[in-house]
Amino acid sequence: VQLQASGGGLVQPGGSLRLSCAASANIFTGSVMGWYRQAPGEQRELVARISSGGILHYSESVKGRFTVSRDNAKNMLYPQMNSLKPEDTAIYYCNAYPMTFSWGQGTEVTVSS
Repeated sequence: VQLQASGGGLVQPGGSLRLSCAASANIFTGSVMGWYRQAPGEQRELVARISSGGILHYSESVKGRFTVSRDNAKNMLYPQMNSLKPEDTAIYYCNAYPMTFSWGQGTEVTVSS
């Protein structure tokens, strides 16, 4: 496992999803981990990041709706997405921040009624 996101799916506007990301230890340990997304026709963007000590930063577009936690013992990242909007539709990825490793498997989130 290098980087593998999971948990995506189809959700109605206003709904919630809890995603997961498994990372290899060489990427995860001690790193700031980022949660990224790429919407159709758009560039990949960082939406949240969390340091190894739990310091968080969110983009304005998701602040107040998304939260991220990490389990340093399991090398896992857990984004929780609430109050989802159609504009949150994207493929979501995890990676280190700011230096990224090879992009692994993303997970697709579609917000639609």
